[in-house]
Amino acid sequence: MNKIGVVGDSDSIIGFKSLGIDIYPATGGDVMKVINRLAGGGYAIIFVTEQAAEAAAETIDRYKTSPYPAIIPIPGNRGTTGFGMKGIHANVEKAIGTDILFKDADN
Repeated sequence: MNKIGVVGDSDSIIGFKSLGIDIYPATGGDVMKVINRLAGGGYAIIFVTEQAAEAAAETIDRYKTSPYPAIIPIPGNRGTTGFGMKGIHANVEKAIGTDILFKDADN
């Protein structure tokens, strides 16, 4: 289990191919199917563009308690949507019990 894959729109993920990472262009409902296929296919790390991750949030949540695969949201070619930071914020707040990252962001 040492494979790495990237899922998202083709314009955002094509550059990963030059790094030797498997790319899987997908949008909308296809993202869930691709993530499930990769998770069952021995992928240890799956990068997913934030736009694609938002479309497959329930599927990604299912894998959060499993050690593999690690599903990591990354910004797409249109920039960040904030989806990845929301996940980090929620996990830190859950682990620590308070908001230590963004407590001043609302002011």
